[in-house]
Amino acid sequence: MDAKTTARTSFMRAPGAGATLKVLTATHIYKATAEETGGSFSLWEAVFPPGSGAPPHTHTHEDEAFYGLSGELQIAFEGAPEPHLLKAGGFFFGARGRRHALRNVGAETARVLILSAPSVGLDRMFVELDAATAEGHPGMDKIAAITARYGVVIEEPSGESQGDRI
Repeated sequence: MDAKTTARTSFMRAPGAGATLKVLTATHIYKATAEETGGSFSLWEAVFPPGSGAPPHTHTHEDEAFYGLSGELQIAFEGAPEPHLLKAGGFFFGARGRRHALRNVGAETARVLILSAPSVGLDRMFVELDAATAEGHPGMDKIAAITARYGVVIEEPSGESQGDRI
């Protein structure tokens, strides 16, 4: 997927259609990739089983936006003293350069629509994480090495506030 592609074509994707990746404990169903949007954005539905999530991390190249479809995700983010619950119909904006983490703390599967803009590598990062997951659960060192290649820094929680403890 070449995020520098400038030619774009209009397209439509049916419900449930799109490339599907297993990214650690979540499933991503792609609605639009960097290749398809000329690098403008990527959009995917992420499915998080109970107890799953993403560790504290910071994106250095892109912003992320989350729209809740079902279930609940606890989201901790830099600048918030306490984690917040993202429910169906709720929205979270994760600004580049600002740490965030999320976890499904509910009893049911959580589904969110995630937009990444601009799309400059996350698609490729998730393909690598999918491959690493297929080999078994990769260790944190391997995960951090993969994400670092795409400008995503995995961080250890500092314990300074409730917002850091996910």
